[in-house]
Amino acid sequence: MIVGALRFGQLTIIDRLRETVRLSEGLTRNGNLSPAARQRALECLSRFGERLRDMHASRVRAAGTSTLRRARDGEAFREEAEKALGHPIEVISGREEARLIYTGVTHSLPPNDGARLVLDIGGGSTELILGEGNEPKALESLHMGCVVMTETYFPEGRISRSSFDKARLAIRLKLRPVKAYFRNRSDAEVIGTSGTILATEAVARELGIIESNELTPEAVEQLIERVLQYQHVDEIVLPGLPDRRAQVWPGGLAILAELLRELRVKKLQISDGALREGLLYDYLGRLQHADARERSVRAMARRFNVDANQAQRVTDTAAMLLEHCKKDWQLTSVLESDILRWSAALHEIGLDISHSGFQRHGAYIVENADMPGFPRAEQKFLAFLIANQRQVISLERLQALPKVWHQSALRLMILLRFAVLLNRSRSSKPLPVVSLLVEDNGLQLRFPADWLAANPLTVADLDRERLYLESVNVRLRAD
Repeated sequence: MIVGALRFGQLTIIDRLRETVRLSEGLTRNGNLSPAARQRALECLSRFGERLRDMHASRVRAAGTSTLRRARDGEAFREEAEKALGHPIEVISGREEARLIYTGVTHSLPPNDGARLVLDIGGGSTELILGEGNEPKALESLHMGCVVMTETYFPEGRISRSSFDKARLAIRLKLRPVKAYFRNRSDAEVIGTSGTILATEAVARELGIIESNELTPEAVEQLIERVLQYQHVDEIVLPGLPDRRAQVWPGGLAILAELLRELRVKKLQISDGALREGLLYDYLGRLQHADARERSVRAMARRFNVDANQAQRVTDTAAMLLEHCKKDWQLTSVLESDILRWSAALHEIGLDISHSGFQRHGAYIVENADMPGFPRAEQKFLAFLIANQRQVISLERLQALPKVWHQSALRLMILLRFAVLLNRSRSSKPLPVVSLLVEDNGLQLRFPADWLAANPLTVADLDRERLYLESVNVRLRAD
C-alpha cells in the first residue's frame, strides 16, 4: 500500500506499507485459490483497511493483477477482499498493469524525453513496456512471474543447474514472439522495477558484485552461481535478501537473466516506482482532468468513425435525464455519470462493422479492446449499457458485473435507451425540454403540450420501449 497527499499541486508520498502475501502461490491446479492463500490475503487487506480508516483516507484505489485475472474463483474472492479492505478492488488487465507500471516509473525518475524500456517481474507475470518520455508505446504482459517459475521449475524448492536450464529455456520461448520489437531501440534507457529486480540489485550491491545501482548481465549470472551453491530455497541466506523473497528468487533470477540476454541489455537502472505509484499518479491525473480513460474513449470513437454530432446529442440528452433522477435513483457518483457519458459517446461504434445488431458489435468491441485506463470491470459496465441501448433487453452481461453495480447499471441502461430513442431522427434541431420523473411503480416522461402529437414516430418508439422495460419490471408512462 502506498499513501500520498496532494500538497501545493504536487503529490507527496507519505507512507509505504508492504506485506508479502504471494497470492499466486496459492493458485491450485484446478484454478482456484487455496484456503491458506485466501486467508493470508484477507488478513493483510483487513490490516490495510484498518490503517485506511484510521487515516480517514478520502480517495482509495485498489487493484488486483495476474492471479485474480487467472483464478476461477477470482470474482468470489474479490467480494470477500472488498469487505476486508472496505473499498472496491478493480482487476486490471496485463496491458493496463504494464501502462500503470510505466507511469509509476516515469514519475519516480528524472524527466527523459528519449526512449525508455521498463522491465517488471511480478509474482505471476512479467511486464515489458517501451515508451518515449512519459508515453508508453508498446505494452506486453507475459505469463511468467517469479512465483510461477519457481513453483514450476524448482519443485518443492529444490535447486539444481538443470532446473535453471529448463526454466531459462521456457522463458526464452515465451520471449521469442516479442523480443525483436523490444530490443530494436539500442538507444533506450532500460529500467527495472519491483520485488525481484530490487532484491537482486540489493544483494549484488551487498556482495560487492556491483558498485552502483545498475545491474549487468554478468552480475546476474554471478548471483545464479551463488544460488547454485544451495540445494534448497530454504537454505538461501544472502545479505539484502529477505527470507520470503528467497523462497521465489530462483525463478525470478532466471527470468531476469533471460530478459537481459534476449533483449541485449548491457546495464539495467533501478527504480522504486512501479504499479502502486502508477495507480496513485493515474488517479491524480483523473482528479486533475488528465484521465487516461477520456483519451481511450476519444481514440476509440475516432478509430470506429463515430458520428461525433450524433454522439454528442445522445450524450447531452443522457446527462439531462440523469440530472432529473440522480437523487431519486441514487446515481450520484462520478463513476456513474462518467460511465453514462462514455457509453453515449461510444454507443454507435458497432456501426463501423454492421448496422444489423450494431449494439452487439459495439459491446463486444468495448468489452474486449485494450482501453488504457479502464479496469476490465468498467469495460464490462460499458459493454452492458451499449449492448442494451435498444431493442430487447438482455441481462446476461449484468451477471458479469460486481453485484454492487447491478442496480445502477440497470438504471443507467434505461437512461441511455431513452437518450438514444429521443435522438433517433438524428436531427440537429434541439429536443424540447423533457422531464423524467421517478414514481413508486415506474417512470414518467413528460413532453411539452402537443409535442408527442406532432411526432408520431417517437410515440411508436415509446410504445415499444414500454414493452421492453416491462421485462425488467419497470413501468413507463409518457405524456
